[in-house]
Amino acid sequence: MSLNVPAALLDRAEQGPVSDAEFVACVRDSLPYAWQVVSGVVADLDGDFADHEVPPPSETERGQLLRAFASDAIRGGLERHFGVKLAFQNCHRVAAFRPAAVDSDRYRAFVSPRGQLLNQSPELRNC
Repeated sequence: MSLNVPAALLDRAEQGPVSDAEFVACVRDSLPYAWQVVSGVVADLDGDFADHEVPPPSETERGQLLRAFASDAIRGGLERHFGVKLAFQNCHRVAAFRPAAVDSDRYRAFVSPRGQLLNQSPELRNC
C-alpha cells in the first residue's frame, strides 16, 4: 500500500474531490523519507536545479521513493505543493527544477535516455 489514508480523508474522497493540501499531508505522513528527500532537494535549489544522489539507507526508504515517483498523483501533488518539476533516476536520484527550467538543456539532459545510461553503475543495477 502506498499511502496510509486516514478514515476521515477516505470518507471525503468517497464523497468527492479532496484538496491538494489534504492529499499532500497524507503523502507527507505516509512516505516520510520520500517527503524528506523531496523537501530537502527543493530547499537546496540553487538557481534552477538541485539534486539528491544519496542512496536510501534501506529498502523501506527506497520503496517510499519508488511509490512517490511511480504515482502520477503523488508526484503531481508534490510538484504543485513545492512549485517545481521533479525528475527521478536510479531508484534514488531525485532532482528538482524550477518550472522555467523545464525547457533547459540541463533538464533535457537529466531526463534523457543518455542521462539515465550515464548514471548507471554495477552497484545500482538491482536497486
